[in-house]
Amino acid sequence: MWGGRFAGGPSAIMREINASIPFDKVLWRQDIAASKAHAAMLAAQGIVSADDAAAISSGLDAIAAEYAAHGVPENWDLEDIHMVTESRLAELIGAAAGRLHTARSRNDQVATDFKLWVREACLSADAALGGLQVALVTRAGEHAGSIMPGFTHLQTAQPVTLGHHLMAYYEMLGRDRSRFVDAHSRASQCPLGAAALAGTGFPIDRKATAQALGFAMPTRNSLDSVSDRDFALDYLTAAAQCALHLSRLAEELILWASQPFGFITLPDSLSTGSSIMPQKKNPDAAELVRGHSGRIIGALTSLMVTMKGLPLAYSKDMQDDKVPVFEAAGLLELCLAAMTGMIDGATFRTGRMRAAAELGYATATDLADWLVRAANVPFREAHHITGTAVKLAESRGCALDALTLDDLQAIDARIDNRVFAALSVESSVAARASYGGTAPEQVSARVAEARVALGLE
Repeated sequence: MWGGRFAGGPSAIMREINASIPFDKVLWRQDIAASKAHAAMLAAQGIVSADDAAAISSGLDAIAAEYAAHGVPENWDLEDIHMVTESRLAELIGAAAGRLHTARSRNDQVATDFKLWVREACLSADAALGGLQVALVTRAGEHAGSIMPGFTHLQTAQPVTLGHHLMAYYEMLGRDRSRFVDAHSRASQCPLGAAALAGTGFPIDRKATAQALGFAMPTRNSLDSVSDRDFALDYLTAAAQCALHLSRLAEELILWASQPFGFITLPDSLSTGSSIMPQKKNPDAAELVRGHSGRIIGALTSLMVTMKGLPLAYSKDMQDDKVPVFEAAGLLELCLAAMTGMIDGATFRTGRMRAAAELGYATATDLADWLVRAANVPFREAHHITGTAVKLAESRGCALDALTLDDLQAIDARIDNRVFAALSVESSVAARASYGGTAPEQVSARVAEARVALGLE
């Protein structure tokens, strides 16, 4: 490729550092599609003959069949998927292959191929997230009234329902889906035809190639077209945020599956054992989801650092854009599949959850709220009275509702027998009936809305 400018070939070191075919070969489908669209446009514009365009298209179809059947050959001397394909095309159809690169550069070619791939990755992530949302909503519907402790600071705070807890993650994933949809939308402009950096003198039709490849329109600035990797950063940003949410859920499953909690039994198919301790059942899939989040976040950081100081337009640094994106996409796909399997196959030990909700004085806030509602006590005073009651119960090693009326009236005479109806975990949960609250009726309503949104109803 460089014969006209260079007297000798690259050194072994240059050959190795320069070649991207080991990783960019995954773009072969996008490269074939973009090349076919470009050839068809060249023929329509009279830039190449119809016969040459037909030969190019037929040759590209033959190459696609070869790649699908046998994979892409890794010829490091040809550097990348674009030159490997063009070289093979020349072997198949001869000199007409040389016309394919008219009015384009590898700069706009790779930007187009990569953007096509990222757009597809956004749609794949959105679909996988939808599958995990279905799993969460299904299990939340089963457990709209199953009581468990709610935590702040990992300390028992107030009783909630398991369905409410699971639906919190449904909401998080909904925001993740919106980020991938937004990333896909922002990547709707086609770089093909920007050429190396300045556009081309040939009378090309960029709208035609954009439409043929499923883009909304061509990019509006040739310099930006070949130097932009915002679409990749958008994908990685969405992937990193999604990975954070998956990691939080994974951490909770890990805690819940531990013997001190005992809230959940994870499916055997997504757990492992110990090489020395036969009793162990380790939540390795959840731990790997938690661990992979770091690698996905690292992929975002890697590409951001690569791009942060690059002047316009294209620089070879940008060849390092693909590996972090490909790695993050593969990891995210695995994480979503694993998490969906864990939620689908988990056994929730609701009796253990309910028992835990009764510990830690989780209904203390309900006593304070009762004092406000029934005895017209200012909340700050009610808070102090409740704290005194908790201290007494703690000293006796009993629950709040195990204190007698005499005990409570000794703390504050305004307390009467009606208070005990508010101190059970069932009453506590049922009382949180504000919109978005944990009351079973509210959880069931949110589940019903989610099922409609997901197309399940």
